[in-house]
Amino acid sequence: MKRDFLALSQFTKAELDAIFALTKELKQKQKSGVEHHLLKGKTLAMIFEKSSTRTRISFEVGMYQLGGHPLFISSKDSQMGRGEPIKDTARVMARYCDGVMIRTFAQETVEEFAKYASIPVINGLTDLHHPCQIMADLFTVIEHKGSYQGLKFAWIGDGNNMANTWIEAAAIFGFDLTLACPEGYDPDPTVMAWAKTNGTSKIEVVRDPKAAALEADVVNTDVWASMGQEEEQKIREKAFAGYQVDNALMAVAKEDAIVLHCLPAHRGEEISDEVIEGWHSVVWDEAENRLHVQKAIMATLMK
Repeated sequence: MKRDFLALSQFTKAELDAIFALTKELKQKQKSGVEHHLLKGKTLAMIFEKSSTRTRISFEVGMYQLGGHPLFISSKDSQMGRGEPIKDTARVMARYCDGVMIRTFAQETVEEFAKYASIPVINGLTDLHHPCQIMADLFTVIEHKGSYQGLKFAWIGDGNNMANTWIEAAAIFGFDLTLACPEGYDPDPTVMAWAKTNGTSKIEVVRDPKAAALEADVVNTDVWASMGQEEEQKIREKAFAGYQVDNALMAVAKEDAIVLHCLPAHRGEEISDEVIEGWHSVVWDEAENRLHVQKAIMATLMK
């Protein structure tokens, strides 16, 4: 039976931990130059309705390192961009390829595609969830802290797709999470309700960024205006004033706290240049780990 990777809530803690274990193994092999062609002869279609740097490069390089072939498809250059029903594209693509990664706006798009495709579908990003990124983030935490267990996580900023997926992760893995979001920019209420029903960890939303970061082991943030929200930039700059991850905020976190950012970063807005370039930052390890985690996800689903 095929498995899709559309949201973390589709998986158990044991299943996700197994992906972390495979990630560690594949990263070690890649660093040692050991061939690991687990997907030799297989093809991954990569559909992009949203532009990308890290998602495209990490999936494309990852598929190549696994011995397979990546196929870039821009929606504007395909029949999907001209109005072909998603279910028609999904059925046909499943006859050609062994897996599909989609980076798009609506979560409903990847869910419909997965419903009609007989091959695994991976969510490369939607407006609701960003599961591959959070898996890379958590793997980075494991590398730097030894484990995610017993740590306090803080999210500073918009209650966006990243915040939603962090909430799912907290419920699944059992760590405490405090999110500092301005009024009107809270995470998705359906996601919060799912987390409260399916987890026992402490997850709360506050308005004070320093209250969220207090004694935190991991501090995380993202841009104030995501793709598709550019026209709201000026409004959001006012709403998010005081929500910058800077040295003053990090002073209330634990001394050895690490800082995450999924990138691209707007330095001087959600994060200061001093912090992203400082010793708290593990942003570049985090970006690299997109490659290794996604290889493990692809290998798990497509072998």
